[in-house]
Parts: sequence; structure tokens; C-alpha cells
Amino acid sequence: MFEYDPVMYSRILTYVTLGFHVIFATIGVGIPLMIAIAEWMGIKRNDPHYTLLARRWARGFVITVAVGVVTGTAIGLQLSLLWPNFMQAAGHTIGLPMFMEVFAFFFEAIFLGIYLYTWDRFKSKMKHFLLIIPVVIGATASAFFITSVNAFMNVPQGFDLVDGVLQDVNPLAAMFNPATPTKISHVIITCYLTSAFVLGAIAAFNILKGNKHVYHKKALHLTMVAGAIFAIGTAVIGDFSGKYLHEYQPEKLAAAEWHFETESEAPLILGGILTEDNEVKYALEIPYALSILAGGSPDTEVIGLNEYDPDLLPPLWVHYFFDLMVFIGMFLAAVSVLFVFMSWKKGWNPFNRPLAWMIVAGGPLAMLAIQSGWIFAEVGRQPWILNGVMLTEEGATTSPHVDLMLILFSILYAVLGITCVTVLRKMFKSNPVEHELEERGLSHKTAQ
Repeated sequence: MFEYDPVMYSRILTYVTLGFHVIFATIGVGIPLMIAIAEWMGIKRNDPHYTLLARRWARGFVITVAVGVVTGTAIGLQLSLLWPNFMQAAGHTIGLPMFMEVFAFFFEAIFLGIYLYTWDRFKSKMKHFLLIIPVVIGATASAFFITSVNAFMNVPQGFDLVDGVLQDVNPLAAMFNPATPTKISHVIITCYLTSAFVLGAIAAFNILKGNKHVYHKKALHLTMVAGAIFAIGTAVIGDFSGKYLHEYQPEKLAAAEWHFETESEAPLILGGILTEDNEVKYALEIPYALSILAGGSPDTEVIGLNEYDPDLLPPLWVHYFFDLMVFIGMFLAAVSVLFVFMSWKKGWNPFNRPLAWMIVAGGPLAMLAIQSGWIFAEVGRQPWILNGVMLTEEGATTSPHVDLMLILFSILYAVLGITCVTVLRKMFKSNPVEHELEERGLSHKTAQ
């Protein structure tokens, strides 16, 4: 007979909720910046195509915000229902950033409503553009505060532990822990990168369908230039993240790289298969790369998994999610930089079909990288819910009904997902770019 395990079901339901929510959270952080860039370019270049980009992106963004609100509320509910012991112990410690995250969202939502309502209501276009700035700030601040909670769970500090309860809490010390700089910067920059590629994939797909209008080409050029900048920034922050892991969570770095023996000049392991006796086969090894990632020098000594209690190590399959995240990041960087290079070279066509197909693939791949990164971040911390302080099984509920909750919430997310896709498709299919351009008197002037 299958034995019911509330901890397992709690973990599954939490992942299903976070996995679904992170799609909309990622878009919610990145899309406002892309809207702001498009509208700014429309004003500075007096180019109505960029202004129309901002308008259409903003319409779709509102739908994703609505779904994000529902899933975000579900997360808040599940923290109390599924992880009551964790919330009892640490709730007052993470209360400040969670409150600030809600405040940042309300701040964003208020200005988003004003921004949408006031299109064409100002004589000065710049006044309307200024309204998107608080939306960008609110969206990014929301990511900042909620990610600081996750950072605290990885490097808990700013409290005294008394009989399993966190006392004498310093909320600011808890928020601004050693994990905060790299985690927050990595989350925010990858949200920007993913959003740029999602929008770029839409533009590239329209071009592949035979739509050669300059509107789509401008959209693709804008998103790929932004994508190249964000991809390079992601690589730089990823390097800092490796050095953070080496200093504060070395067992997580060792698990990600299947590094068992403590040594300097440690190689980076890509792919491969791990045997029962911890032998790595069929992997690509990059000499010295792990030591360089960890400390910036081939002489850096990297602690191996054999130094730790095997019962307190994360599952080693997180290696594959780490590799997937890195591989996709490299792919996105290569595609976006190649597009920018081809745009810069005279006589080269950056809108060719092979490159366009790679950009189309980049949209879902970027979101897959986000999912892989979060799986690595969360599972790589196991078996701790609060690293070094509370085990995951100690923080979970003992309720016998989590399996029913899993079914009900999964149905809810399926309905939300289908509804969101249906509404977005209908919204843009019933009002295609060509129709809107014609209404604004732009189609005959700039169609190619």
C-alpha cells in the first residue's frame, strides 16, 4: 500500500504553485521595463511603431498580472496551511519583506491602472511615459523583497534561536544577509532577460509567418538588443553567484557539480551520468573551471561532498537542472549577441529564418531556464527549509488532506492557464497589428 506522506505532498503542492506562479511573476517583473523602453524610444525617435509596441504589450501584461495576483495569494495561503511550524518559528522574521512585497505590488498596480487609462490624455507624451516608471520600480521592488525571503532561508541570520523559536529578531539583518545581493540581482536580471526573449519570440514568429511589416522587425530588434545586454549581465552575476555558493553553501555547489573530493584545480562537470559508487561517466569536463568559478583562481580549493554528512546533502540530480540553466543561458546570450552583430554589419540580414527560429525557441527555453534555476535553488537547499536551523520535515503540516488540496489547486491552475492563453489569443487575434496600424494611418507609410 502507498503510504500517505504530508511532507511530500506539501512539497509537491508548493512546487506546483511556485512553478506556475513564477511564469507570471517573471513576466510581471520584466515586461514593465520592456514597455518603458519601447515608449521611451517612441518618444525620442518620434516613432509611432515603438509607441504602439508599448500599448499592445501593456494590454497583454494586464491579463498576466491578474493571474499572478491569484497565484500569489495562493502562495501566501499555502505558507500558513502547509508550513505552519516554519511560519510559527520564522514568520515574524520574514514578515517585514513579505509586507513590503505586498506594498510594492499595490504601488505598481495603482500606477499601472493610471498608466493604462491615460493613453492619449496628455498633450505631452513624456508625462504619460513618467507613469510607467513607478510600475517598473514597483515590479522590481516586489521581486527584491520576496527574493530576500528566499535569501534568508538559504543564509538565516538576524535572530537568536531559543527552543526552536526565532527570537530577538533584527528584520533588516535578516533581509540583508550574504545571499541577498547575488540572489536578488540574479532573479531580477533573468526576469528582464526572459521577458525580452518571450516578446522577441512573438515578433520572430510573426516574421516567420510571412509578416514583413517593419513593426515586427523593430520589435525584434528592440527585444534582442535588450536581451543581449541582460544575457551578458546574467553571466556576470552568475559568476558572482558561484563565488557566493563556494563561501556560504559549498555543499550546494558541490552537489551541482558532482564534486566529491576536496581539491584545487577542480574541473567543471557538464552532463554525464552518476553511478552508484559516485563515479561520473560520459561527462564533459572543463579543467580548472570549477575552481575558477568558486574563487577566481585555478588554485582555489573546492570542498567535496565527501566532507559532509550524507543525510544532510541535497539530491544529486540537481546537477542536471544546474546544467540546463547554464546551457540555456549560454544559448540565449549567443543568439541575442549574434542578432546584434548581424544588425551592426552592413549587408547582413539578422531577420533570416534560421536565426528567427532560434529566437522563437528562446522564448520557452528562457522560461524553462527560470524553472530549472528555481528547482536548483530550492532543492539544492534540501533537506533544510531554513538552512542549518530547521529541516523541511520539521516545518511541514501533518494534515491528512494535502493530497486533496493538491488536486484542487492543480485544477485551479489549469483553469487559470487555459483562460489566460485563451484571453490573450482572442485579444490580439481580434485586433491584429495590421488592423491597428491601418487605423492609425501607419500601414501604407512603412510596410515593407
